[in-house]
Amino acid sequence: MALPLKATFALSLLFLFSLMLAASAEEEFSEELLLKPLPDRKILAHFHFRNEAPLAADSFARHHHLFPKSISQLVQKFHIKAMELSFTQGRWNYERWGGFDPISSHNAKPPGVELWAVFDVPQHQVDASWKNLTHSLSGLFCASINFLESSTSYSAPEWAFQSALGSLRYGTLPREAVCTENLTPWLKLLPCRDKAGLSSLMDRPSIYRSFYHSQRLHLIMPTAVSDGSKSGIILEQTLTVVLQPNNQKASMNHVGETKIQPSWSLSSIFGRKISGRCVLAKLSNIYLHFERGLVTQLDNLQKKSSKFAANDTGPEAFRGNAGFELSVTPERVHTELEKSSSVLYEYPIKEYKEIEQFDLGLTWKHPVVWSSSHAPLYASRFLMGSGNERGAIAISLKSTEMTKGLVSANNVEERCKLQVNVLQIVPWYVKVYYHTLQLLVDERPQVLADFVERMRVSPSEDKVSPGVMELVLQFPCEMKSAVLSIEFDKGFLHIDEYPPDANQGFDIPSAIISFPDFHAGLQFCEKSQSKSPLLSKLQERSPVLSYTEVLLVPLTTPDFSMPYNVITITCTVFALYFGSLLNVLRRRVGEEERLLKNKDAKKAVFLRRMLNKLSAKLRGRPSESTPSPPSSSSSPFVSPKLILRVLMVAGIAVAWQYYSQ
Repeated sequence: MALPLKATFALSLLFLFSLMLAASAEEEFSEELLLKPLPDRKILAHFHFRNEAPLAADSFARHHHLFPKSISQLVQKFHIKAMELSFTQGRWNYERWGGFDPISSHNAKPPGVELWAVFDVPQHQVDASWKNLTHSLSGLFCASINFLESSTSYSAPEWAFQSALGSLRYGTLPREAVCTENLTPWLKLLPCRDKAGLSSLMDRPSIYRSFYHSQRLHLIMPTAVSDGSKSGIILEQTLTVVLQPNNQKASMNHVGETKIQPSWSLSSIFGRKISGRCVLAKLSNIYLHFERGLVTQLDNLQKKSSKFAANDTGPEAFRGNAGFELSVTPERVHTELEKSSSVLYEYPIKEYKEIEQFDLGLTWKHPVVWSSSHAPLYASRFLMGSGNERGAIAISLKSTEMTKGLVSANNVEERCKLQVNVLQIVPWYVKVYYHTLQLLVDERPQVLADFVERMRVSPSEDKVSPGVMELVLQFPCEMKSAVLSIEFDKGFLHIDEYPPDANQGFDIPSAIISFPDFHAGLQFCEKSQSKSPLLSKLQERSPVLSYTEVLLVPLTTPDFSMPYNVITITCTVFALYFGSLLNVLRRRVGEEERLLKNKDAKKAVFLRRMLNKLSAKLRGRPSESTPSPPSSSSSPFVSPKLILRVLMVAGIAVAWQYYSQ
C-alpha cells in the first residue's frame, strides 16, 4: 500500500534530519583564544580553531556539517597526508618575544607565504600533485601560491621536516603581500565565519596595523594505533597577532624610571566585545597566559608586599596579585609542575546579552620587568661583500641564558653537546660554492669535520632547481658564538625573468634553525588536564624551531628603457623612409607644374598692381587697372624705368631725413 504524499515528505525530512544529527555528532569544532603580555609592552593574541571529522569510505562524497568541504576535496584529490600553509606579515622578534615556547616554535613563521605538504602518492607523481595543489590553494585563498609550481621555487628537504620517503615538498614566497583578500577566504572555512564567537573579534584594522600577524592552516591525518590506518582528518586554523595597547593609562615610576605596563581589555585592543560563543562550537574558551619570567617577578613583588604577605598561597592567588588586577575572575587556573612556572587563567565563553558582553581586562598596579625564554642559540643571517659579481652569506649563532644554564648544570667530566640543524635554500641565480663553507667558533677558524656531523648538499641547476644545503652540527655547550659563511656568485637572468621591481633586489628565503634535543612544551598538573585542543597543543613536546631574516640580494639588471629607445628610433626611421617613398610614388608631376604656374602668375599680377598703384601716387595720376596677362606671356611685368624712379625717390627721402636731423 502506497503512503500518502504528506507522510512520504515527513519521512524524508526525518531521514535528512537524522543524517544531519549523525554528521554533527561525528564532527567537532572548537574555538579558543590565548592572550599573553609581552616584555616590550605589547600583547600577543593567538586564535586557535580546530575542526575534526572522521574518515570513512563516503566521507569525501557526503555533505559536511562543520568541516569545510573544499579542504576535504583537496585531501581526496591530491592524496595529502599533512599540509601547512601560512601567510605572515612582519617578523617574529626572537630577542624580545621569546623563542622557547610552543607559540614561537609552531606559529612564528617567515614573512610572506610558506607551504609544505606530504603526499601519499608514488614518487614520480609527487611533483605533479604539488603543482596541482598550488593552483588550487591559489584560487582558494586569493594569493599567488601558483608561483610555487615552478621547480625553481620549491625543494624536497629531508632533515628539517619529518618527511615520508621523499614525498615532502617545501616552498616559500618571501615577497607575497598579506591583506584582507587572504583573511576572508580563511575565515570562510570556519562554521560561524566572523559573525559569532571568538572570530568576531577579528577586526581588520586592528589586525593589519599590528607589529606581527600570521594566519596559519595546518592539516593532518592521524593514523590509528591498532592497524595504522587513517582515523580522521584534523584542520587547525591559527591567527597569531602582536598588538600594541593604548598608552593612555601607563604612568611613570619616578623612583626606578620604569613605565608601568599599559592596561588593556578586549574592547581596547580589538575594538569589540564578545557577545557569545559560536553555537556550533563544542568548546569556546579564552586563556590568559603569564610566562615563567613574569610569574617569578610577580611572586617576588607579592612577597615584598605586606598586604599580601599573610595570605600568600602561590600562583592560584594571582587573580588578586599586588602587581595587577583582572576585571573578570577566572573559572580555572592551570599551573605547571615546576615552582615559579607559568600560569594559565581559563575563561569559558557562554551566551551573553547585549548589556553583559564579555570583556576581559588587565590593569597593572606596579611596573614589572621580565624577559621571555629564549632558544639555546639566537640565530641571525646577513650578507657580506660588495658589488654585483660576488658575495657571501653568513649565519650567526649566539649563546643565550639557556646555554649558560646547561653549562652550569652539566658535569665537568661529561662534555655537553648542542645539536643544531640548519636548512638553507638559495635560488638558482645565486651560484653558491659549497666548498667555500667556513666555520668560526668563538671568532676562531675551525675544521668543519670537527663540528659537522652530517651534511647534505643539492647544488642548484640553472632555471631548473634551487640549491639546498642541510647541516647537522654539534657544538660544545660552553660555546659563545659561531658563524657559518659560504661564498656565491651572482648570476644573470633573461630579460623576461626579471620581476617588475627588479631594481629592488631578489629575495633569499629564510633559513630554518632547529634544535632537536630541546622541546618547547608546558607541563601542567594532572588536575589541569582537560579536553582543550589548545592546552593539548601547548603540552606537545615539539623541537624548538626558529627562522632567520630574509636576505635581499641586488643583481645586475639591464637598462629596461633600451627596448623603448630602440623601438622609438626604429619607428622614426621607418616613418621617414616610407613617408618619402610614398610621397614620390603618388606625386603627379604635370598637374603640380600647372598649379605652380597658376600660383606664380597670380603672385605676379598682385605685385604688378601694387607697383602700378605706387607709381600712380608718385606721379599724381589715378591708378590704372592692369589686365592680367595671358599665361603664355613671357615679357617682364615690371618696367626698369619704374624701378629706377622708385629707387631715386627712396634715395631722396633717405637723404632728406638724414640732413634734416
